[in-house]
Amino acid sequence: MPLGQRTAGDKSESRYCGVETDFNEDMPRLLDFNFSAGFDFLLTPLMNPTYRPSLVATGSEAAVLPFAGSDLVLSPAQWSSHVVGKISSWIDLDSEDEVLRQDSETVLRQEIAWASHLSLQACLLPSPRGTSCGNYARCVNQILQGLNNMQLWLRVPLEKSDDDAMDGNSDQAIGGYTDTWQWWNSFRLLCEHHSQLSIALDVISLPSGNSLGRWFGEPVRAAIIHTNAFLTNARGYPCLSKRHQKLIAGFFNHSIQIVVSGNEVHNTSMGTLECSNHTNENSDDTSRHPLRSYLDYVGYLYQRMDPLPEQERFELGYRDFLQSPLQPLMDNLEAQTYETFEKDTVKYSQYQRAVCKALMDRVPDEKASSITTVLMVVGAGRGPLVRASLQAAEETGRKLKVYAVEKNPNAVVTLHSLVKLEGWENVVTIVSCDMRSWNAPEKADILVSELLGSFGDNELSPECLDGAQRFLKEDGISIPSSYTSYIQPVTASKLYNDVKSHKDLLHFETAYVVKLHSVAKLSPSQPVFTFTHPDHSTKKSNQRYTKLRFEIPRDTGSAMVHGFAGYFDATLYKDVHLGIEPSTATPNMFSWFAIFFPLRTPVCLQPGSPLEVHFWRCCGSTKVWYEWCVTSPYPSPIHNCNGRSYWVGL
Repeated sequence: MPLGQRTAGDKSESRYCGVETDFNEDMPRLLDFNFSAGFDFLLTPLMNPTYRPSLVATGSEAAVLPFAGSDLVLSPAQWSSHVVGKISSWIDLDSEDEVLRQDSETVLRQEIAWASHLSLQACLLPSPRGTSCGNYARCVNQILQGLNNMQLWLRVPLEKSDDDAMDGNSDQAIGGYTDTWQWWNSFRLLCEHHSQLSIALDVISLPSGNSLGRWFGEPVRAAIIHTNAFLTNARGYPCLSKRHQKLIAGFFNHSIQIVVSGNEVHNTSMGTLECSNHTNENSDDTSRHPLRSYLDYVGYLYQRMDPLPEQERFELGYRDFLQSPLQPLMDNLEAQTYETFEKDTVKYSQYQRAVCKALMDRVPDEKASSITTVLMVVGAGRGPLVRASLQAAEETGRKLKVYAVEKNPNAVVTLHSLVKLEGWENVVTIVSCDMRSWNAPEKADILVSELLGSFGDNELSPECLDGAQRFLKEDGISIPSSYTSYIQPVTASKLYNDVKSHKDLLHFETAYVVKLHSVAKLSPSQPVFTFTHPDHSTKKSNQRYTKLRFEIPRDTGSAMVHGFAGYFDATLYKDVHLGIEPSTATPNMFSWFAIFFPLRTPVCLQPGSPLEVHFWRCCGSTKVWYEWCVTSPYPSPIHNCNGRSYWVGL
């Protein structure tokens, strides 16, 4: 049964806990014994481990293969939902012993063919025996080409060295430790990043936090926890160290399933774990599953996790889902898009704070009743900034005259209705026009806009505000007054495979808006481009270029960079800011997800090797676009040259 429910309707895969078992010909009994104890699925061999094709007598091709029962011993639903096939662990497809190598290849194909016949959702492949796994990967890659929807989990041991230090010149660390991420990386590169190849982490010992973090950007489907990794609490029951608990919480948050493996090493036959509600009070201790106390503890860890906040529950469906950025100048937004943005109360409260401060700076208290401030909302949409500005005027006791400029005729209809409903006719003037071509009847004291995209300037805020600046007074205030874009390198295997699935250049040269989740952030973000408003320089240009150098912490080990996550941080006015850059992000704001710039060919970084990145913002007569590339540790192509794949139309 599931470990529990964090929230109503919890559908996370990590609710289900499995158990690794030995080969057993009585599959129904094996499943019933483990299922009745509370485990949700078996990780079990499908074939008798003593079988070797080379030992079968010649002429016995028609002999029945020693599988664990026929497909009829369980229902199709039981095979599919409750069994993960474990490929024979003795196989070695890169052995120098030709007989062993050929036997291994034969058995691998036979077992996966049988698992596919049973409609299993996944099979566990034995761990590679190092980075030299060319024949093993070749055979698996051949199988993947013709596989149905079944996933292949590659077993990868997770270990640490004595000093947890990596040597950048090889996959060995000081003390002879192997960075097993290199095994995985070699294997997946040989298999061309196939989307049905994923990882089952065999948790043996824990490396540094940075080293662990890179796995969350990889396609980890399961984590195998051994009973000898458990400590013993004061009552004699199994428990885990704080670091293990934190790691398992990370697994739960990334829909990674826990598999318990090993023999009972805690004598818990005299009682049950009180902190879990998994205990079957009516069970007979003599038939109690020897690993039940470990399952109870994993269930306890799951149930004590904090419920997902409402915002995160709302965003669940958007996690790691690639979306094309808005084209606000070329396209008119739909009502549903407006409604989503308007629900972001945090954003508008920040705008209201900024307008309050600007009004108080603009008009001293003694002149509050005699001076009317002219405020223009450019890109007014359906009116949330108009409302925030008028509320700021009421809060500060200042008089306000508002121009609401909006180019979308459909939104203008809503604006007129709002003004009439609220009785703002004497205060608000609606202008149905593109701000870049409007001839204002007077100049503004304050110019308010919400034209920011996930990367700050990617929805053409600079171009729009340059056009609107002509009707702002010389000493006028722009809200926002400045904004800066940021990027950081990420491991994002799922995003990379989603882009790769399109099988064309265009999608690798497009920036995507995405709610980042299954990613590993390899280095702190760095600023890219900054724009300030109003800009009174005589030679202003919105073209930009920057070169950045990222250092990956040495204890991370090697890592794969699939692309760059982009963010922004904006100063609305003085100390009032708004943004999604991780270190300064505005809490509980959901109007913007991050932006993702993919790399056509992922870059493998060795420990201590710097990553040098170049970004350009290019401007033409009809469009604005970005170009990007890597020049170190080795050069990549320049992506999106001349905006051939992705641009924002003027």
